[in-house]
Amino acid sequence: MHDPHTRSVLLFETDEPALHAALESLDALGYPVATTRSAIELLRISDEQEFDLILVPCPSEGIALESLVRELRRRRPRAAIVLMAGSDRIHEALALTERGADDFVMRPPQTLELRLRLARLLNGGPDRGSEEPRELDDDPPALPSRGPGGESGAEAGVHRDGTHAPIALSPGMSAVMARIDRIAPMRSTVLLLGESGAGKELAAREIHLRSTRSGHPFVALNCAAIPENLIESELFGHEKGAFTGAFARTAGKFEIAHLGTLFLDEIGEMRRETQAKLLRVLEEREFMRIGGHQNVRVDVRVVAATNANLERLVREGRFRSDLYFRLKVITIPVPPLRERREDLPGLVRLFLDEICRVNGLAPRRLSSQALAGLLRHTWPGNVRELKNVLESVVVGTSSRTIGLEELPLAFRDGRQRAASPALAAEGPTLQEMERELIRQTLERTAGNRTHSARILDIGVRTLQRKIRLYGL
Repeated sequence: MHDPHTRSVLLFETDEPALHAALESLDALGYPVATTRSAIELLRISDEQEFDLILVPCPSEGIALESLVRELRRRRPRAAIVLMAGSDRIHEALALTERGADDFVMRPPQTLELRLRLARLLNGGPDRGSEEPRELDDDPPALPSRGPGGESGAEAGVHRDGTHAPIALSPGMSAVMARIDRIAPMRSTVLLLGESGAGKELAAREIHLRSTRSGHPFVALNCAAIPENLIESELFGHEKGAFTGAFARTAGKFEIAHLGTLFLDEIGEMRRETQAKLLRVLEEREFMRIGGHQNVRVDVRVVAATNANLERLVREGRFRSDLYFRLKVITIPVPPLRERREDLPGLVRLFLDEICRVNGLAPRRLSSQALAGLLRHTWPGNVRELKNVLESVVVGTSSRTIGLEELPLAFRDGRQRAASPALAAEGPTLQEMERELIRQTLERTAGNRTHSARILDIGVRTLQRKIRLYGL
């Protein structure tokens, strides 16, 4: 008799390396697994034993996959059927999720991907034989621990504080996460490089959560969002009476982050006078509050990030070379979303869950056509743009399944707008895409630079500089 508290998996995989990779990921999650390399054997085993999850490769050589999924659904209506698809088979897998399969993961599946998808599918629901689709709970159940030497919650995809690790199914993000694993225990400063909205703060938080400092504060400061005359007070704090309005002693970000991690975003926007003081803190681990007369010692790991070319800023005399070399002890480039399309389906599910939960809405999903539309997009605004698009669509429709027709026009016609030559299919440069994104944002805000900077999540000074640079 099937024990409802023991989640069991039936894995069908014809490719030997993919089979071993899938077994390794499932083992990391602690699920008991039965395996087979034959479709006939798959049906026989599913008849003899009840499973909560059945994993099927897409494609399966010599097998009519839709018929196999339909037969599995008939025999095991309660089981979750999940396809394992390569990046070139995503559209086929998406179509099959509308014809019997519950979901799909990349092939071979990774622990993080399985953790995010399967925890919800294995949470139970109505009988498969009913006409109503299975409802998935908002919060996934706890997964079994591997015990000493096993995988931590961070590696499984969900941290103790409930936040998710970055989706890393693409080669680019997998390399980022592997590097984070190696450098997280160190004390060295880290410099994250990447376009605006690519997920640099999420990577910084991951470095913190995987380090020995994870039990202490993670403090973030966007250097471009703070007026020049206030940034030193934000960083180092001030004494009572240090300036007009300083009615009490106030701790700065360095003090607040003591024993933890301080994330300095848009470090390239920091003025040179403040750069000199930051360099002193990095080298001597002490500073003085504004208006103070006593040094304050701190133990803080600094992770900085920028979307600017710091080497060029150094040549132009706008960024200190000594600070640059102090920051780039460890450098990690974070790839833009257009270079990590394998991560997009997982990001879509993650954001849809979050948006629905925050707004008290029923769970939503995308149709295969809608997801295909998102996959075609060039995403000049990266992950931040994806989240904003999904939030706009979710709050603007009551449909439980979001179709292609409910996406903005740029996603419906299968290409970027013809009026946007910088985003044409010929292969725009990064600067061309950035220029077009800024132009469109300024157009939407009727030229309001403050509002546009807020939408783009950059400082007004940065926006003004780019407007001059691109002749806008």
